[in-house]
Amino acid sequence: MKEIEARSEDMDHEKPTVCVLDASTYVGFWILKGLLSKGYTVHAAIQKNGETEIVKKIRDMETIEERLMVSTVDVLDYHSILEALKGSFALFCCLDCQDGYDDKMVDLEVRGAINVVEACAQTETIEKIVFNSSLTAAIWRENICSEKDVDERSWSDKEFCRKKKLWYALVKTLSEQAAWALAMDRMLNMVSINAGLVLGPAIAQKNPQVTMSYLQGAAQMYENGVLAIVDVKFLADVNIRAFEDRSTCGRYFCFNKIVNSEQEAVKLAESLSPLISLPPRYECQGREVYAEKLRNKKLNKLVEGTVY
Repeated sequence: MKEIEARSEDMDHEKPTVCVLDASTYVGFWILKGLLSKGYTVHAAIQKNGETEIVKKIRDMETIEERLMVSTVDVLDYHSILEALKGSFALFCCLDCQDGYDDKMVDLEVRGAINVVEACAQTETIEKIVFNSSLTAAIWRENICSEKDVDERSWSDKEFCRKKKLWYALVKTLSEQAAWALAMDRMLNMVSINAGLVLGPAIAQKNPQVTMSYLQGAAQMYENGVLAIVDVKFLADVNIRAFEDRSTCGRYFCFNKIVNSEQEAVKLAESLSPLISLPPRYECQGREVYAEKLRNKKLNKLVEGTVY
């Protein structure tokens, strides 16, 4: 009898199946690893981006990890998304173009985001969406230099992004806004994680184009106190916490540090070598420290008491 009760208790605490789409992105891969380490069964949905190093790692993991199932998905094909979501309790959405961003990419990623959210609405099992967006969806507008606080209520100005050719920021703004509009219309439980510039192991080699796309306008971000960085392991953990905590709602700014001094700018350039080099003017610049404008009180509450 005790053995039966013990097995029943184990089943009650069994982790649900979740889906990561696109698991072959840099962020998606770290979320996948975090979920597996916590005992979740994971559907890894991979877009057709060729046999990248991350894709090969995921394929290798599938051969030894019973709780990992890998499938190929096309975010412009609604039915392939539905197939990938089958049996999943939650979706971690991580859409990034590995080839970088230009004006032609804008419509494609927005359409993909809409298809993903709509597919979630049509499934019977998805109970929560964790949508990975970017701080660049909140920090770009004409008068940002005069603002004191930038928080989850802030959105980037789409026309300003077009004018300045900030394609990454424009894509992330449009995609997130479209996802939110559809999620609210379909009454879906969704949270978004607005991440700073993602840093982590071999980031310059494994995520070069996305990293450089984020850094469009880096000098202005730096001078306006809105250039922030986040460790990919921390970002993955925040994703999982946002899913597990039933009280989470809305947007969450996610970053570890704001780069607002010459010393921090030098550290950032060094961490991204050889992708970027330190601009000469920073090498001879004074010790000015720019005021931090980003606020992440919601994130602090979510990860309260945790040491990283």
